[in-house]
Amino acid sequence: MVRYKKSEEKRKQILSAAFQALSELGYDSITLQTIADHAEVSKGVVHYYFDNKEAVLVELLEWLTAKISAKEQAAVQEQQTAAGKLRAYIDSAFPGPAKNRSFYRVYLDFLARASRIPVYREINQRFYDNCARISTEVLTLGQKEGIFAKELVPDTTAPVIRAIIDGCLIQWLMKDDDALHTAYKESCYEAVLRVLRV
Repeated sequence: MVRYKKSEEKRKQILSAAFQALSELGYDSITLQTIADHAEVSKGVVHYYFDNKEAVLVELLEWLTAKISAKEQAAVQEQQTAAGKLRAYIDSAFPGPAKNRSFYRVYLDFLARASRIPVYREINQRFYDNCARISTEVLTLGQKEGIFAKELVPDTTAPVIRAIIDGCLIQWLMKDDDALHTAYKESCYEAVLRVLRV
């Protein structure tokens, strides 16, 4: 049992290092050696856990999107009202400039390849399915509470909510100004409210 725990910890160490390397260097510059260097282990150790660079990156995208989904879901579950859930969802998606910058640098690299690499597309679809579940929960509760428009359909509205979140964060990332992070978060929140209150 101890051996298994250490193995899982080492895998997470390698995935964290791959995330850091990808955020700093970009997808095309990543090798098993750069991942090993960031993890402060030998290339052989990385190769022991993963067959090749692609295996590391596939697991990284899966791990990263699952972690983000779990954090957003937990934040939403702590709230009782639709307004509270929506605020918690937006706040969780905007944890801070450093975290958002690192995540979106990596995530955009993966998205750029998702149309040509089916496994990336499948992982991303699972992530967006989780996002849609959160958005649907917020929307349907808000409709029951009478604060969101009754005519809105979850299947078509839920993806729009995530599109606004991602769009605002990408726009903020391109501005390269940490001081604007809060303003973009508030603009995102207001934009989602405008959609839901139509």
